[in-house]
Amino acid sequence: MTRKYFGTDGVRGRVGEFPITPEFAMKLGWAAGRVLSARGTRKVLIGKDTRISGYLLETALEAGLVAAGVDVRLLGPMPTPAVAYLTRTFRAEAGIVISASHNPYYDNGIKFFSADGTKLPDEVELAIEHELELPMVCEPSENLGRAMRIDDAAGRYIEFCKSHLKNHLSLKGLKIVIDCAHGATYHIAPAVFKELGAEVIAIGCKPDGFNINDKCGATHTDLVQQTVLEQQADLGIAYDGDGDRVMMVDQHGRVLDGDEIVYIIARCAQRENTLQGGVVGTLMSNMGLELALAALNIPFVRSGVGDRYVMELLREKNWRIGGENSGHVLNLDHACTGDGIIASLQVLNAMLVSGESLAQLSEGMHKLPQVLVNVKFEKGTAPLEKQHVKQKIAEVETLLAGKGRVLIRKSGTEPLIRVMVEGEDAGLVRDYAEQIAAAVKLAS
Repeated sequence: MTRKYFGTDGVRGRVGEFPITPEFAMKLGWAAGRVLSARGTRKVLIGKDTRISGYLLETALEAGLVAAGVDVRLLGPMPTPAVAYLTRTFRAEAGIVISASHNPYYDNGIKFFSADGTKLPDEVELAIEHELELPMVCEPSENLGRAMRIDDAAGRYIEFCKSHLKNHLSLKGLKIVIDCAHGATYHIAPAVFKELGAEVIAIGCKPDGFNINDKCGATHTDLVQQTVLEQQADLGIAYDGDGDRVMMVDQHGRVLDGDEIVYIIARCAQRENTLQGGVVGTLMSNMGLELALAALNIPFVRSGVGDRYVMELLREKNWRIGGENSGHVLNLDHACTGDGIIASLQVLNAMLVSGESLAQLSEGMHKLPQVLVNVKFEKGTAPLEKQHVKQKIAEVETLLAGKGRVLIRKSGTEPLIRVMVEGEDAGLVRDYAEQIAAAVKLAS
């Protein structure tokens, strides 16, 4: 069934424009509360990132949930994977995250986790959408929910993260730059790495409500690269605004994306004889990952773009490791959702066990040149249906002659067409991507 409000990652948009308004947030809280109040503990957790609009949406959601008879536990600023983890540990019926992830401060979103810390099942999302079409009715006073703040949420999650570095290992002697994108990891990640023994240089840790993801973090790595080189650090780690994405930087200032992180984690698991099955990537995963895993005899399959589709395929095949080149990394032996901090700790574990640097760990994978061009389009138009766009795509695919790939898709979170071209020659790949992007732009 087609969803009216939920996208691939909850409900998202620009703050003040439907559906990211206080009125809709309250109604969404109420609708979710109606669906969830018939189950178990009747308790829901709410966490958020550091956007100024988080206060507004948190209050509205709380009001709607309480009106539906659900108890609310407020976590404050907390990474998305932390909300997933705490939802399980508090035996809540659901966790809600107020965040637009890597987007600018003026966007926001609302996404849900189920009681086991995974994305809500389709049938629950559809049930909430059904309730949204009904008039909002407040429960009688004796049935209203209660709200309270959980003061030790950050400490609980810090200890959880630390438990994913093997007990006999320490980060002592490592100098690490941590870029928190002025987002939800700002008070979590530096503490994790310091308490594990590292010398930490923390940047992007002064959120003001407006600077989240602003020229920093996993989507803008120039700052962490520069800092690693200036400080002569062993490596750098950059998270996005809600902490579910990670990029890493080696001592030479080179960025390692999600594909390379997945490769390092999978190879380490194979060496330790803990790898179960193979690896799930996405349509956007670099062919270099596929080739590198094939050289290790590790099976590799591609899902649709989005961590929920990686998760679905992992569960279907009963595999454990997967991810996206954007930095969403999943290892179901360690966390129930993509977790930037835990993924980076797994890479550090591989470094310590092997005695290799980050640069050395990544040497077995050689990425093919890949160019991604984003093209804005007007809502209501369908540029990919235009004949001249289809012709241009077919022309480029013929020119690549099986030695590369073309992938065109709509973003699930923004009004963008993403044009990706991959092949052996970097110059030609760039030229082909720009040709297709120009054709799409003409049609939108």
